[in-house]
Amino acid sequence: MTYSPPLIPQTEPHLPPEETLPTMYDLPSENPEEKGLPDDFHFLQTLLLYLTFQPINWNPKLVYSAADLNLYYDLQHPLWYKRPDCFGVVGVPKLYNGQDLRLSYVTWQEPANPFVLVELLSPSTEDEDLGNTENQTDKPLTKWQVYKRIFRIPYYIVFSRYTNEVRAFQLVGGHYEPMNMTNGCLPMRELGLSLGLWQGTFRDIPKFWLRWFTLEGKLILEPTEEGTQAKRKVEQLAERLPQLGINPDELDII
Repeated sequence: MTYSPPLIPQTEPHLPPEETLPTMYDLPSENPEEKGLPDDFHFLQTLLLYLTFQPINWNPKLVYSAADLNLYYDLQHPLWYKRPDCFGVVGVPKLYNGQDLRLSYVTWQEPANPFVLVELLSPSTEDEDLGNTENQTDKPLTKWQVYKRIFRIPYYIVFSRYTNEVRAFQLVGGHYEPMNMTNGCLPMRELGLSLGLWQGTFRDIPKFWLRWFTLEGKLILEPTEEGTQAKRKVEQLAERLPQLGINPDELDII
């Protein structure tokens, strides 16, 4: 079926294009054959998670995270894959075989499956992301089934930017059980991390963002925030020095 966005009839004189042609809200942003392709929010939210996935209990050289990367999972059907919005793996080097950037994540050639996975809800993928669809004979398994049965991912998180609702599931005895937040965060003690909502500005966009925290609730900063924080500390020190009788212009560190 071909999608036909609404058109507004022309008048005399002609109305401008922005009043007659389909808007961003009328036109699909996804390939009908491959739903869930990234939009602005998907890109920025996964970038923020990628930049701040820093498990405290693991050597940084053996921590890998990715966004919008194919996950191949079935030896009998090697072309079947899922493409989660974001996932993190521990015990795996950043480069494939320590040599090359990954083109995809092929589980039968990797030492570990993803440990945590995040899906960002969109209207076209919501039912599958939340396990509300049934598998069909001779068809690839749904995301929910793959993440639970094959990958056995310990933590599966689903976030809706429309409602700012976070739904999290922990693998318990082969089944996903809903997780409750502790002080506004979802603890993952094996990683030394927790995941929660943060209201703030990232890349000049103010909104609620899904972010990594320490288990104690301290925000894990992304690189630009670290630079801003360091600059602020230097400025505060420069303001304090004259009160101590020290001229900051005479110091090389300021």
